[in-house]
Amino acid sequence: MKKLYVTNPFDGSPVGEVKLCSESEVEAALAIADKTYQANRKGLPRHERISILKKAAEIMKGKTGELAMLIASEGGKPLIDAKVEVDRAIDGVETCAAEIANNAGIEIPMDLTPAGAGKVAFTVKEPIGPVVAVSAFNHPLNLIVHQVAPAVAAGNPVIVKPADDTPLCCKAFIEILHKAGLAPEWAQFVCCDVSTAQKLVTDERVAFFSFIGSAAVGWKLRSLLAPGTRIALEHGGVAPVIVSPTVNKDQFVPSLVKGGFYHSGQVCVSVQRVFSFGCSAKELAESIADDTSKLIVGNAIDAETQCGPLIRNREVDRVEEWVAEAADAGAEVICGGKRLSNSCYAPTVLLNPPESCRVSTLEIFGPVIAVYEKQSLDEAISQANSLKFAFQASIFSSDYAEIMEVINRVDASALMVNEHSAFRVDWMPFAGRKRSGLGVGGISHTIEEMSQSKMAVLSSN
Repeated sequence: MKKLYVTNPFDGSPVGEVKLCSESEVEAALAIADKTYQANRKGLPRHERISILKKAAEIMKGKTGELAMLIASEGGKPLIDAKVEVDRAIDGVETCAAEIANNAGIEIPMDLTPAGAGKVAFTVKEPIGPVVAVSAFNHPLNLIVHQVAPAVAAGNPVIVKPADDTPLCCKAFIEILHKAGLAPEWAQFVCCDVSTAQKLVTDERVAFFSFIGSAAVGWKLRSLLAPGTRIALEHGGVAPVIVSPTVNKDQFVPSLVKGGFYHSGQVCVSVQRVFSFGCSAKELAESIADDTSKLIVGNAIDAETQCGPLIRNREVDRVEEWVAEAADAGAEVICGGKRLSNSCYAPTVLLNPPESCRVSTLEIFGPVIAVYEKQSLDEAISQANSLKFAFQASIFSSDYAEIMEVINRVDASALMVNEHSAFRVDWMPFAGRKRSGLGVGGISHTIEEMSQSKMAVLSSN
């Protein structure tokens, strides 16, 4: 039996192992999911779904410390942030339970014309069918909750394949659902190699595919899906932040540091590009660097750590290469700019890297913030909109006209005002534009996308 061995990304120490499924085992999982749906096309009774999800949340509350340590151990997220992730995951499960009551149809007025007189019409919500979810490493519990719990809430059987780096949190959540009373055929955990995963995703029995991960992989898989499969893609961004001279640095620099270096920048909406206009970008970069240089980098399982390792050593190599490229091209390294070990890279602030550098054009997904000096708000907006990725963005300003200009012109699915770009609560819509994604995430929105409407028209004669 082949196994996937899970290690701490900081030092490579063993954390656990999971079974790797063969192609025949994945085929069996698909058959089970399809059979379950065909035999229960309305899904489990809603009161059972509510009861299961509520019980799962209670079980999680009794395991908060254990789950947080698992997040930190396999994913490298600092323990203090891992505890927050567990709390968010619990809230997400409880929100799913509550949203079941809102997943309902509507009355369609029929007597708007003589042809409809005497008829009554309404819609009902039904499960869409077998859901396959493929997830990412950076929120190894909460992302799984966002993909799996809405499937359960909508009444669908679900098969979930976690990231290879972080399967243990996913396995733990599926086991919690089973312990809460969900029969195993309704939620299946699968780890497998890339080719087998592709066969899983593209099988014609899959009604809905949920993917969180790289844009290259997500868009490729979309092109291979069986006809009729619905999809939600969540990729990365290059979150632009515009800073106005109307705000005091002391009011927002801590927010930028948090948004840029949370989980060492391994977040799809991390602060990456900061555009300063009407004031000194160097002074802003130095202020960010002052706070950044105080961050404690180390093993995520240590209570004092604020920035953990990157998920794989080769990611440290990549970030090192990109920063060196920017420095060689003329960027000023204000702080950081070096690897600390095979697994850790120093939180880094760059000033004015050329627009052609990879740190300016691609998602860094590492602990790097680049600050750019722009002559005007218009120039800042133009640069913010210059790339083929669009997700969340933000502006720091006390000027209403500036704020509205940014809201109206910046290409983003969500615009944060006087808050960093990585801000999120789990019930709000969360979606990428352009190459950053397809569909809408967020608990209620995902339940909606994993459901389908059916209309009935009743005639009195």
